[in-house]
Amino acid sequence: MSATIQFTAPDHFLVDDLFSEEQRMIRGAFRDWVNRFVKPDIEDHFEKCTFPIHLVKELGAMGGFGPFIPEKYGGSGLDYMTYGIIMTELERGDTGIRSLASVQTSLVMYPIYAYGTEEQKMKYLPRLASGDLIGCFGLTEPNHGSDPGGMITRFTDKGDHYLLNGAKMWITNSTIADVAVVWAKDENNVVRGLIVEKGMAGFTAPETHGKWSLRASVTGELVFDNVRVPKENILPGVQGLKGPLSCLSSARYGIAWGVIGAAMDCYDAAVRYSLERHQFGKPIASFQLQQKKLAEALTEITKAQLLAWRLGQLRDQGKVTPAQISMAKRNNVEMALTVARDLRQVLGAMGITRDYPMMRHMMNLESVITYEGTHDVHLLITGQEITGIAAYK
Repeated sequence: MSATIQFTAPDHFLVDDLFSEEQRMIRGAFRDWVNRFVKPDIEDHFEKCTFPIHLVKELGAMGGFGPFIPEKYGGSGLDYMTYGIIMTELERGDTGIRSLASVQTSLVMYPIYAYGTEEQKMKYLPRLASGDLIGCFGLTEPNHGSDPGGMITRFTDKGDHYLLNGAKMWITNSTIADVAVVWAKDENNVVRGLIVEKGMAGFTAPETHGKWSLRASVTGELVFDNVRVPKENILPGVQGLKGPLSCLSSARYGIAWGVIGAAMDCYDAAVRYSLERHQFGKPIASFQLQQKKLAEALTEITKAQLLAWRLGQLRDQGKVTPAQISMAKRNNVEMALTVARDLRQVLGAMGITRDYPMMRHMMNLESVITYEGTHDVHLLITGQEITGIAAYK
């Protein structure tokens, strides 16, 4: 059982005071759930490279899927600030658990809600919200990651159905997903969204093995070989890259909050260890260099908390821009990865063991710094905001 289950959250600038009583209550429920059902077993799953699939319906029952989706469609009808708070707690447990919720919420439920028909919403959203269905999101391809517009996955109109061909890669939930929101080009080279269901002939999802990151999460491919997709499965409400990019903005927003949880978990473990571990006749917490690491970590966590809080305000007010989300995602992921690396050193050799969460978070965050837009591309998005020039094109 992990030493960090007894968790005390850092809140040096009293950010808690900025949240409503309801938000604090929801956070408390998810914090307790993570402590009781994620933390005790997550190191086993990470070590064995297995996904704790039994948590899916539990998370659905908790309201972890589609918190901002209206109750009519099975969601909780909450605001985006609360969504961020939930993501923080889930990633404190493990990035793989937060990724499950991020994909289900922002990359599958959100596009169906925002761009789907009423029939599609009623058919899929309540079952996705409950965890009865698991979803995945197909955008990245083997040869097209940061440049999704170059995708080669295509579908053609065959009269009473579409015929889909192509492949997607690095897909979270791929092998366990019941439905996939897939982005492909039509015959006019326009990107469209399609809902593809498990069991459709020609649709396979091979798993990706050999990962040193996100080991408690399922990653794989989506392969489409003349897959017949019913015409009623196309998302009619959007055309072009605006569709998938809006989903990514929602997911990146959740990441900006989520990674704070990983950093908080590392910080709490390091503080506890530094007070318990004695060298030269006193706790290592009494040495200046250890205090420096802890103080710098707390400072960076605090800055990230305030950045995420303001981002949540802007999102709920309808003022947030994709560039602001990019900046927060980039900053907070780098913060969490740096905190995990630096605080691992506080624990010395113990820091590389499964008794403490640092190495697991470090390896997970190496994926997070790349997915949903790479660290470098997010930097260039800010550069475009400054100069008006898109250096990544």
